[in-house]
Amino acid sequence: MNKVQLPPGSFGLPVVGETLSFLADVNFAEKRYQRYGSIFKTHILGRPTVAMIGPEAVEFVLSSHIENFSWREGWPENFKILLGESLFVQDGEEHRRNRRLIMPALHGPALVNYFATMEEITCSYLKEWAVKQEFTWFEEFKKLTFDIASQLLLGTSSSVEVIRLSNLFTNLTNGFFALNTLPLPFTTFSKAIASRNQILEHVAQVVKARQQNPTKDALSLLIQARDEEGNSLSETEIIAQAVLLLFAGHETTTAMLTWLVTELARHPEVLQRAREEQLQLAASGSLTIEQLGKMPYLDQVLWEVERLYPPAAAGFRGVIKEFEYKGFYVPAGWQLYYSILMTHNLPEIYPEPERFDPERFSPQRQEHKQYPFSLIGFGGGPRVCIGMAFAKMEMKIVAAHLLRSYDWEILPNQSLASVRIPTNRPKDGLRVRFQPR
Repeated sequence: MNKVQLPPGSFGLPVVGETLSFLADVNFAEKRYQRYGSIFKTHILGRPTVAMIGPEAVEFVLSSHIENFSWREGWPENFKILLGESLFVQDGEEHRRNRRLIMPALHGPALVNYFATMEEITCSYLKEWAVKQEFTWFEEFKKLTFDIASQLLLGTSSSVEVIRLSNLFTNLTNGFFALNTLPLPFTTFSKAIASRNQILEHVAQVVKARQQNPTKDALSLLIQARDEEGNSLSETEIIAQAVLLLFAGHETTTAMLTWLVTELARHPEVLQRAREEQLQLAASGSLTIEQLGKMPYLDQVLWEVERLYPPAAAGFRGVIKEFEYKGFYVPAGWQLYYSILMTHNLPEIYPEPERFDPERFSPQRQEHKQYPFSLIGFGGGPRVCIGMAFAKMEMKIVAAHLLRSYDWEILPNQSLASVRIPTNRPKDGLRVRFQPR
């Protein structure tokens, strides 16, 4: 191993490094990629960092050399404090065991059981929106996806409780990249901690109730789950995993749904084609779980939304074992940052990457199939997002009903520029006029 040749790049200023431009400049990774290529060094969020970009680099991190990297050591301290001892920051055998225990709550027969509730909640929101006529869609999608997540994952049914929890999660999410983590009242991070404590308290009460009276929600399945040796998750583990599922179960879906309806409104020809597919299916009866598997064009549209607007622009790992990549040496103890967004925007994989073009994913073109790890909005390798099937089912139910029965237009005088932290969304939240067809 050539231990002399560190990757090209700059550590920036003493102490702060390049953190400020990393947080403020949406083209941080792109500028450095143009200059240095698929691997470069920087210093962000308090640590020397290696950035890696492109399918080959991502496969190295997420699959072929996964043992060199740690999730727990990679994510900024704020994430670990706010999301607790959940799957998100677990490694190795502990992660594998817990993932196996959680999997049944988000796949197979459980998903089939969730369909009716997802659809029912979606339809009630669509009716409300038709009455409102004008609203900010990002906020409304947040309420809808949180309502679905809290009912299906926790069994919460009171709308007052859903709104309270949703607001607490907004505060918690805002704390992920807060730079001031001193325990002072009124700071973003202190508000995030206070909100986390209230969420934990609520989930702990629900866990106690489910232990006495199990229901069909994911939490009851987690409580009943056993591994091969008959071991179950401890109460603390169940609470931490439930908080993670609630967070992941609404935040990312909200972002993708908002961009989906934005791009459909901007591209009438895509909207028309997606609508025709739905109306053809609707001709044979109302929406069913079987119909969700017969929407190839909607699948293409959703893949293109995932490509252009991945909910998280990047992932972090800790380097726990030194490695060499493309002739450059990276020591243990560094942080690793891989850019999802930049990987999705490489012109050699996706020609004219800034263009919204669902045809990239058509059977004829299949641009994402040229290299493994070219489309990684839900991650990849053995740690691919555990809730991906849940999220995709939810997005398809919402999209199918919108396309079959509603029209919308984007209101003037607003910014749809992409804001990427904490999750990707249009700057002004997407104000629309909405009506039944």
